[in-house]
Amino acid sequence: MFIETEQTPNPATLKFLPGETVMAKGTADFPTADDAEGKSPLAEALFKVPGVTAVFLGRDFVTVTKAEAEDWQAMKPQILAGIMMHYKSGAPAVTGEMEEAGAGGEEDSEVVSQIKELIDTRVRPAVAQDGGDIVFQGFEEGVVFLTMQGACAGCPSSTATLKMGIENMLKHYIPEVVEVRAAT
Repeated sequence: MFIETEQTPNPATLKFLPGETVMAKGTADFPTADDAEGKSPLAEALFKVPGVTAVFLGRDFVTVTKAEAEDWQAMKPQILAGIMMHYKSGAPAVTGEMEEAGAGGEEDSEVVSQIKELIDTRVRPAVAQDGGDIVFQGFEEGVVFLTMQGACAGCPSSTATLKMGIENMLKHYIPEVVEVRAAT
């Protein structure tokens, strides 16, 4: 198994491409080891590597975030070994039914449906190339609330992505949108 590694705009996060499907549907974000416990054998294995602080699973990639003081040169071989061992084990990346990111239970308004459609078709694919994801959280009084995940969470350029990229695009296509903010 050959696993490619790509840098992301976030220097604390690397993107690993195992050349196989990681998540057949949706994404899975594990900002802490506790979040992965019992939910993702792959993420649990990666959190065993000293210095790993977050794991994000996408369709065909895994992003790993490290503690600031840690060195990628020391961590990378252990992470690659963890991913290889996971695939050799035949275990699923996640256990049970993980809820697809951005899925909601209630009927959306026309504006919310348009926002979600633009995010899903124009924003998420671009953000996934950088090893992350963006999840719609809500729309109130002209403000769109989004959560950045994976490499995008804590990335120095995430504010610029939200404001200059996503906000400008949504305002262009949907006049009801006046601002985009990170959900808290």
